Amino acid sequence: MSKPLTIIAKIQAKSGHEDQLEANLRSLVAPTLAEAGCINYDLHRSHEKPGLFLFYENWETKEEWEAHMESAHLVAHQEASKDLVEEFELFQMEPFD
Repeated sequence: MSKPLTIIAKIQAKSGHEDQLEANLRSLVAPTLAEAGCINYDLHRSHEKPGLFLFYENWETKEEWEAHMESAHLVAHQEASKDLVEEFELFQMEPFD
């Protein structure tokens, strides 16, 4: 059996846009959790660095995560949030046995 795909997405809001970006990111949680293959989709906000958000996600397969990346709600979010994001990093990982 294949290992789940773990995704860590690090998103830094532009100064002054932290609350709007947070609202946009929160709106992704429910529809993503309903997607095929989504094990968890956890949004976190930094205590130390204002406007720093992190998604910790696990997907049953890479293909299901790739389908998520093309989902209507994520594509709409990317368009709506493009002027709110200072920096974005994405890590595709797998757990150790």
